[in-house]
Amino acid sequence: MILWKRQRRNVQEEPQEGSPEEAAAAAAAAQGSMSRAKVHVPRNFRLLDELERGEKGLGDPAVSLGMDDADDLLMYSWRGTILGPYDSVHEGRIYQLKLYCDDDYPSKPPSVKFQSRINMTCVNQETGLIDSKSFAMLADWKPDFTMEDVLTQLRKEMAASHNKRLPQPAEDSIFL
Repeated sequence: MILWKRQRRNVQEEPQEGSPEEAAAAAAAAQGSMSRAKVHVPRNFRLLDELERGEKGLGDPAVSLGMDDADDLLMYSWRGTILGPYDSVHEGRIYQLKLYCDDDYPSKPPSVKFQSRINMTCVNQETGLIDSKSFAMLADWKPDFTMEDVLTQLRKEMAASHNKRLPQPAEDSIFL
């Protein structure tokens, strides 16, 4: 009698290996994981993750990212910093940028503006705005890209042959 109760309890608690119940449970788990393959992360969760990475310095050490205004609860306005790449006219310089993420981020790219004056082919020389048509990462934006990715790619663009020898404005000059 005691043996029968234990066996009955085991059957109710877990399906036996190779049983139809186990196969059905495995199929349901596999189907559930397939239907959840593409998860939409809310904008603020994504931005909080980017903020945490930026504050902890977990990414590229040559770029940094943080909030422009700690009171900006919707996390629209950001600031970035890029250290000029070696073996270029940018070496030893520190560039300040503003990034703005509207409500459609990360589905749409942030707008990016240099505050520090810089001469690059993808930068509007009057405003400091990055021209999204001439900066490939913004032109071919994917929701998986991050603001850190943008800063890192801008740094690579500074070192590109068509930008690395361009004459630069005075180091302390800024865009208005």
